[in-house]
Amino acid sequence: MTQGIPLHPLIPVHRLIRSATLYGFAELAASAGLNMRKLLQNCGIPERALQTPDQLIAVDAVRELLERSAQASGWDDFGLRLAARRRLANLGQVSIVLREEPTGLAAMQTLSRYLQLVNPSLFTDVDIAGDLVIIRETLLVSTQLPMRQSMEMAVGVMHGVLRELLGDSWRARRVCFAHRASGAGTGPASGTTSYTKRLFDCPIEYNAEFNGLVCDAASLSKELPGRDAAWAQYSRSQLDQALRQVAPRTSDHVRQLMSALLPQGRCTADQVALQLRVDRRTIHRRLAKEGASFASLLEAMRRELVVRQLRDSDRSTTDIAYLLGFASVSAFGHWFAKHFGISARQWRAQHVAPNSPSMDPIS
Repeated sequence: MTQGIPLHPLIPVHRLIRSATLYGFAELAASAGLNMRKLLQNCGIPERALQTPDQLIAVDAVRELLERSAQASGWDDFGLRLAARRRLANLGQVSIVLREEPTGLAAMQTLSRYLQLVNPSLFTDVDIAGDLVIIRETLLVSTQLPMRQSMEMAVGVMHGVLRELLGDSWRARRVCFAHRASGAGTGPASGTTSYTKRLFDCPIEYNAEFNGLVCDAASLSKELPGRDAAWAQYSRSQLDQALRQVAPRTSDHVRQLMSALLPQGRCTADQVALQLRVDRRTIHRRLAKEGASFASLLEAMRRELVVRQLRDSDRSTTDIAYLLGFASVSAFGHWFAKHFGISARQWRAQHVAPNSPSMDPIS
């Protein structure tokens, strides 16, 4: 059994999250017949955190709680069920700014800017591609930690935010998850729970290149009702001030961008610098001050992503090689053997047993 993540005053701020992220957990746990108190204790989360939305708790503790709850309840869609209980208001002051944006697209772009004030381990990239808007979500967690429930919850919350802004009739074009579907099967949505299908009510793609939503640009371009531009300006100034106080380290920001750019084949120092609106030399200088380098962060991110892909998805090693930006499968094979001592196929065979649980049983 893995140990709970203890709360500690030395945990970096970027590894903490507001306990409001667990809004609705008590009710959902009760409906699933779970021993909520024991689950919280095993994960190192004080019970009082459920009544104190602004209390900071460890991101990895929340991740573990969701995985354990899914296992104990037998609900593979536990994270999505919790996401469905969240409301736009749970985002605090950020929700005020979102409601006052002119369109759904503008609201998503604003949310991606201020998201670190809500969840510093979650990164959202909004990309306009012709008549589509692609919203990619990336969670930065420890390499070996299962994160299916956290990822599905993040996508579910984003989907809920859009539906609350645009109305219940809004539908995404497609929902994408990088991990495999629940249970057995080989179809694109094989193993999808009936709850998941009802929640999204649109095609669901597993083993995808990213986690997130594909939306019609036209649906996100419709004007949102009830705007108040003056109040939006005041709220935005408050949030901008908060952002300046919690600005992430350059290395954390670079890791976020790498996780989004790698699957797109655009993860270079120039591209990262472009996203940060600085030149490449500035990136290298700032990373050096933090004892890091672009090359070392890229290697670490590749190791993190390859473990997730091999463990959590059914993508072929060929697909994974190109997803991580390697020019050839042989180059990927040499790189993997150098870092892991065995081939990617051998690693997957050793670490992904058929129908095996993602965590040890809860004692």
